[in-house]
Amino acid sequence: MKMGTKTKNSYFICLLLVLQQVSAYSIIGQGGNELEEEVKRSEFPDSFLFGTSTSAYQIEGAYIEEGRSLSNWDVFSHTNGSITNGGNGDVADDHYHRYLEDIDIMASLGVNAYRFSISWSRLLPRGKLGVVNPAGIKFYNNIINNLLLKGVAPFVTIHHNDYPQELEDRYGAWLSPLMQ
Repeated sequence: MKMGTKTKNSYFICLLLVLQQVSAYSIIGQGGNELEEEVKRSEFPDSFLFGTSTSAYQIEGAYIEEGRSLSNWDVFSHTNGSITNGGNGDVADDHYHRYLEDIDIMASLGVNAYRFSISWSRLLPRGKLGVVNPAGIKFYNNIINNLLLKGVAPFVTIHHNDYPQELEDRYGAWLSPLMQ
């Protein structure tokens, strides 16, 4: 009998759910009320990184402030019918205005690493065609400096699936050798 993609995906999802239950069962006692063994940070080597991560579009907000241009995701999310509930990243978690508070929260949780992405349209609003946005440089420098002050190692992702809309309009995105 030949299985279709939908059937294979259903079996895969069921397998994941079973493995999740087995994993949870091995950590939590049979009654589900007590942990059999508590995992402590001290059991990890000092060099182990406990981190968090974000994507610029999903967290920053401030979508057209201080020189940032529209990104491909801004345009997509504002296209009627693209997102079921009409959501967008215009404000998101407002990390652009609340990054100091966010970094304090990370530090209070004992996080020592933070992987974040840089919004290309905040740094280079016209992609490779224009000048660097000083407000964007200042924003990311402030994040990095404040992370370091709190003992949190910054890890930067240069591209996390958002880029200036101008590059989409001009080149048709990554399928074009001119964009690549």
